[in-house]
Amino acid sequence: MSTHAPDERFASFEAFYPYYIHEHSNRTCRRIHIVGSALVLVVLVAAIATRNAWWLLAMPLVGYGFAWVGHFFFEKNRPATFKYPLWSLMGDWRMFFETVTGKRRF
Repeated sequence: MSTHAPDERFASFEAFYPYYIHEHSNRTCRRIHIVGSALVLVVLVAAIATRNAWWLLAMPLVGYGFAWVGHFFFEKNRPATFKYPLWSLMGDWRMFFETVTGKRRF
């Protein structure tokens, strides 16, 4: 459980990550995040394969679109991205790689 005060800033990503994980307690929300992150990689591959940079514009739409659906409809909280954009992005990818490598439950 997170003991973080709402107006307190984190000193490091390592201090932030437990809070990030707590904000993704709902299994459906986590799964939607993982699917969104995987689709971001698919869009990146499409951009490279087609040599069409327009695909890159879809990356944040896909990634954040899936994540925000997970938060607003399943987790019922406000995405940490609004207050911690860089650390949330880092948390998304850390959670993704922990999940796909079996270190975190899907």
